[in-house]
Amino acid sequence: MASISSLGIGSGVLTSDLVDQLVQSERAPTENRLNRKTEQTQALISAYGKLRSAVTELRLPMRQLSAPDNLKAFSANSSNGDISVSVDSSKANRGTYSIEVTSLASAQALASRDVFSDRDSTSVGQGTLTLNVGDKETNITIDSGNDTLQGLANAINDSNAGVSAGVIDTGSGFQLVLSADETGTANAVSISVAGDSGGSDSDNQGLSRFAFNAGMDADSGLQQTIAAADAVMKINGVEVTRSTNSFENVIDGLTFDITATGTSTIKVAQDFGAVADRVQSFVDKFNGLQSTIKSLAGFNSEAGQGSLLTGDSTIRGIQSQLRQVLTRVVPGLENASVRSLADVGITTNFETGGLEFDRAKFEEQLKNNPDDVTALFAEQGRATDSQVEFVRSGINTEPGTYDINVTQAATQGSLLAGQALASGITIDDTNDELTLQVNGETSVTLQLSQQTYSSAQDLVNEIQSQLNGNNALNATDSSVQVGLDTNGNVSFTSSTFGSESAVTLTSAESAATFGLSTITEESGLDVAGTIGGRAAEGDGQVLFLGNENGGASGLQVRILGEQTGNRGSITFIEGVAERTVDLVTNFVGADGALESRTQSLNRELEQIQESQSRLEERIAAYRERLVSQFTAADSLISQLNSTQDYVSQQLAALAPQNNRNNN
Repeated sequence: MASISSLGIGSGVLTSDLVDQLVQSERAPTENRLNRKTEQTQALISAYGKLRSAVTELRLPMRQLSAPDNLKAFSANSSNGDISVSVDSSKANRGTYSIEVTSLASAQALASRDVFSDRDSTSVGQGTLTLNVGDKETNITIDSGNDTLQGLANAINDSNAGVSAGVIDTGSGFQLVLSADETGTANAVSISVAGDSGGSDSDNQGLSRFAFNAGMDADSGLQQTIAAADAVMKINGVEVTRSTNSFENVIDGLTFDITATGTSTIKVAQDFGAVADRVQSFVDKFNGLQSTIKSLAGFNSEAGQGSLLTGDSTIRGIQSQLRQVLTRVVPGLENASVRSLADVGITTNFETGGLEFDRAKFEEQLKNNPDDVTALFAEQGRATDSQVEFVRSGINTEPGTYDINVTQAATQGSLLAGQALASGITIDDTNDELTLQVNGETSVTLQLSQQTYSSAQDLVNEIQSQLNGNNALNATDSSVQVGLDTNGNVSFTSSTFGSESAVTLTSAESAATFGLSTITEESGLDVAGTIGGRAAEGDGQVLFLGNENGGASGLQVRILGEQTGNRGSITFIEGVAERTVDLVTNFVGADGALESRTQSLNRELEQIQESQSRLEERIAAYRERLVSQFTAADSLISQLNSTQDYVSQQLAALAPQNNRNNN
């Protein structure tokens, strides 16, 4: 087959330009249609992307309003800048407090009495330093590799003992200085020496020059330059002590940070403006969504022209569902002082479709009806029994009232001694240790103070004190209560409720001392019962239904107390914010209307791309067919032209001969 560049040689007509024109003529209608469809589909995808973003913007402010704690914001003011206060609104309450700070917390500081001529070569002595900081003990070996003042400082810093060390150039020599990493008397430092190569372990020679005993400061190798101290302040006349200058959980929801001694008046008040700001944020985001919808789906009546998404069913569905939620009376609040958004100053502008917010009306309703305003926005459970608490709902929980019936109250795991605890017990190194296992996972070793306890209650108090300060228990946020029953037998009770709650005796140096030669151990039980007439599961004190269990599916309540039988009912109210968050999640989620529409448009793009590929294949075949046909025709024309030339030549040759014959 001739190349396309040779077309037209025979005919001068069937050229490659003519092929290109015919191919373009064949391609153009379909290509233009596919291009228009691609542009339209991409524009629709972009429009739905803008709509998705505007809808998603609603979720954050409404999620904030769906949390009950965010509807009772508090602020606190201090009359003294050296005594600052911060607020956790989920725990705080209104109040006024008189504060007097009498002492600041400080970290202990020590310095060597001896002054050294250099830091890097003179021996300080070899042996083992034992640093005790709080309840932490650290052994540090000083040998030929670190037997200098700087080597000693580096070894202390590398040991992570809770102490920082440095070397100071005093101008007349070098001294070692130490400081506790944490403030407070609980983090005071003591240092002892063993195996001192430069003398005895306590003669202040060699390594013992760096020993320190707070009770014998004058005789210690190190001198105390700053004493460890706790922060002390009085709150309404009640003295409170902390190891740091931050006082947390002294008053629910308040944290005090102090930088100087002095007095202050702290006032805690509900911050209605902060809550109103959150509502304003929602109103602004909703109005932003309405503006986006207007730009994408509005209709210009003067021009008689619609927008890209005018009449779109997805947009109509979103607007309809949001309007229904935002204008309805919230189920469960029909007889309340606040029933709908209009009651708190949030109304619809029917000309624009946007929301208008009367801030003053909202703050007044929040002040007068805080519980109803909270229920209007957030989810809430209202129980008729004061010892039944709403915990949370599930994704399928429907607003309504559900009866609560308890067949088994939750209990705590316990351990009870078989014999009474005597008075006048002496604790020494033969009976001062007890080891318990709490809740099946936490091992607790108690080291009791060695002394004679005049009463059984005094010994119980010592055991309780040791349990309260136990790091293993505190790390797991667990606790154990110790007491005496009516027979004087000591008992240990886990603070945890449910089947995981237990206290078991692992070991005791002298079980008989505590009446523990025989014991009774009981594991806790989970609560059991029904919610809305359906059998519920129990986890400690929490009674709950699975997510496929009728209208109350996913509902969780906490059952306090020991009463079984009918425990009244709980009314679940799903507020506007909670419902809006669910709606937005459904709109933009993997199975939502916007995602479904976007996926459909992406599939259309793929189909368009496939059509474009098929068009290219068809056009390529068409071009090839034209070239083949044109080549054949061109060849035929070329042959005909050659024949014509031959005939013409023959006729021309015959013409003179005919003329001679005629003459």
